[in-house]
Amino acid sequence: MSAPTAPTGAAGIAPGVSAGASAPAAPPALTPVFLRIKLSLLRNGLKGSSKRKAAYFSTLAFALVVGFFMTLGLALLHGNAHAGTVVVLLAGILALGWAFMPLFFPAGDETMDPGRLVMLPLRPRPLVRALLATSLVGIGPLFTLCLAVGSVTAVARGAAGAVAAVVAVPLLLLGCVTLARAVATANVRLLTSRKGRDLALLSGLVIAVGAQLANFASQSLFQAGGVTALEPVEAVVRWLPPATAVGMVDSVGEGAYGRAAAQLVLSVAAVAGLLWSWERSLTKLMVTPDGSTIAASGPVKNRGGADGGFWSLMPGGRTGASMQRTLRYAVRDPKTKSAWVTALAIGVIVPVFNALQGTGSVYLGSFGAGMLGVQMYNQFGQDTSAFWMVAQTISSTRDAYVELRARAAALALVVLPYTVLVTAVTAALVDDWQAFPAGVGVALALVGSMLCTGALASARFPYSIPTDGAFKNVAPGQGGLAWGGIAAGMLMSALVSAPVIALTIWLNMAENRDVSWIVLPVGVVWGWLAAWAGLRLAAPTVARKLPEILSAVSKG
Repeated sequence: MSAPTAPTGAAGIAPGVSAGASAPAAPPALTPVFLRIKLSLLRNGLKGSSKRKAAYFSTLAFALVVGFFMTLGLALLHGNAHAGTVVVLLAGILALGWAFMPLFFPAGDETMDPGRLVMLPLRPRPLVRALLATSLVGIGPLFTLCLAVGSVTAVARGAAGAVAAVVAVPLLLLGCVTLARAVATANVRLLTSRKGRDLALLSGLVIAVGAQLANFASQSLFQAGGVTALEPVEAVVRWLPPATAVGMVDSVGEGAYGRAAAQLVLSVAAVAGLLWSWERSLTKLMVTPDGSTIAASGPVKNRGGADGGFWSLMPGGRTGASMQRTLRYAVRDPKTKSAWVTALAIGVIVPVFNALQGTGSVYLGSFGAGMLGVQMYNQFGQDTSAFWMVAQTISSTRDAYVELRARAAALALVVLPYTVLVTAVTAALVDDWQAFPAGVGVALALVGSMLCTGALASARFPYSIPTDGAFKNVAPGQGGLAWGGIAAGMLMSALVSAPVIALTIWLNMAENRDVSWIVLPVGVVWGWLAAWAGLRLAAPTVARKLPEILSAVSKG
């Protein structure tokens, strides 16, 4: 008798294995999912608001037009002896912009915040690939791609140069985007803490000062010997990734294939190293507890009553309360503080450095006034969802007018003495005290004009300032609205103050500088009238559109 055999089913499946069972399905790839999410968020962010659509597409059109002409200009450098110097330095500046600008002027991939993904069961490496793909979708990467194409076109020579150019373009783009994401992710924990955000504020000032120093240094270099004077700097930058990608194309065109190979290796190694660093930072971010969730220990310090000291000088009623709230935001809220301090610093740096370089003018004091005047834009956005408490106290156009007037008065409390001081320092440095009254008059007219347009922009183009991200000053889908409103408002401010500017120019051209002091009272009156008119025009819109404003500023 033969030995019994194990029974099998009709399909030959051994016992214990269910006929209906199958191998577990592989999880879907993250990259296509994240790309669909990114596109859906961008598309949905533009729904229901024609102003948002107009702002976004106008920003896109502006970036495309500027990118096209810059690409064309770089391509026209083909064959020029200094083309390599220009494009290599441009690549280095582009990389610096990608590394630091998102930290202080966020406009990057704001819809894929890694802080929102910490509770999801995602592995770091697939997540990095998915986030990298989403980072390549947007206006910034498109503009960078245009500059990369123009740069390699300027230095590519021959068939080998064309092949190198095809490799260099994605390397430069990936290097810039990966650098931005690695730096941003590495600083998430730092910049989300109160002390860390204050430190980032100081870092922003260092960058602002460094940018001005670089600007004036470049002017001196150009005056000394033109582009030739920058060749020693370019010789160093071409070995710093991701500028090495453009340097590789230039080296191939010169026939230096060994040098080109070394630059290619550096470029690839830099991208790989940045991806590794990004993955490590992302892993640490997603597995370590957030210090902001740990309750603070120790006794609460008594900071004193709000009614004493400086605050006792505020007027009574809604005006004083609104002024105090606005000034406290400027002192305590990290993002508002960053905007104020950066404006104060750059407003001094530009006129003073120009004066030290011998190219200064008393009228550059208006630059600082303009920088601070921008703080009037989006007044309700700094309240975020807490604006509902303000909205509950506004029941008439008069209430809205008083609220706007108080916020403008709080800003003017800082701007007016600051403008006079900066103009006086500039006048002392350029030794032109005769133009000092006219300089102050023009600056004050500009301040009034920006208070006017800022009130109108706050009423008609409000946007949300997120509180849960260190790198985002605008909620997803509202970036174009924010930048469009500010740009349009600054242009209108120049038009509103144009009569005072025209009067100043006429007095100087007509050699009537002895009576140019008249610009001071004219500027004061004109600025006051402009601010008053803007507040009056904006108040009915605020009173009528309170629900819409609350919805717009609560998206973050």
